[in-house]
Amino acid sequence: MKKSILLLALFSICINVFATETKLMVRAKAKDAKFVGSSIGGAYVIIRNSLNGQILAEGKTAGSTGNTGLIMKSAHERYTQLADDKTAGFLAVIDIDEPTFVSVEVFSPINKKNAQIQASTQLWLIPGKDILGDGVVVEIPGFVVEVLTPNTHQYIALESIIKTGVKIEANIVMMCGCPIEKEGVWDSNQMEVKALVEKDGKNFTEITLTNPKQNTFDGQLEIKETGYYQITVYAYNATTGNTGVDKINFVVRD
Repeated sequence: MKKSILLLALFSICINVFATETKLMVRAKAKDAKFVGSSIGGAYVIIRNSLNGQILAEGKTAGSTGNTGLIMKSAHERYTQLADDKTAGFLAVIDIDEPTFVSVEVFSPINKKNAQIQASTQLWLIPGKDILGDGVVVEIPGFVVEVLTPNTHQYIALESIIKTGVKIEANIVMMCGCPIEKEGVWDSNQMEVKALVEKDGKNFTEITLTNPKQNTFDGQLEIKETGYYQITVYAYNATTGNTGVDKINFVVRD
């Protein structure tokens, strides 16, 4: 028994002796926007050995979304580095003893389940050959869309809304949390935002939502009857191809 334990210990020591610390920087970048960082909760990164699925490193990206002027307003030549030492990323430190083919999985933004995208890529890691700077950048397409009003499963008295209608309000940001507003860097004028309404499981109406203030889109829904209502709010930018959706259900009763 003691001999077996000794052999295992020696085997473990040999592995550690020959393994080489290798660093890999992973960043999540919102499509047509900036890096996913601490301000929206970060992106979760899992690095696996592609051959056997073993997790070699995992953790969240942390840091700032990056330099807006550099990322969004400047022309980028070849080898231009977009990230600096404050820009959000996850630095994996992995011990490997031979070239290893790895999968990099990114779940982003980790705290927004209805908008969360799973994106991935693969690459070879070579022992001792660090991949730093911008590192591996995984693109995250879409918008974070959240219906604020009505509330999920809210009961509304018909009498209270028959004259005024129901206000539909949604909060929409880029996948990095960057703000959307009229004439802004992320211009709401380029977006189509609509609420598709169903009543009792059937199509009821469609409403265009406008952008009165930063990140907020709203419109008014006329309702004259009780029933079970569902609202699907979508955002679409034809130029970038970014999309986002959220749904809520509410009840109108006497």
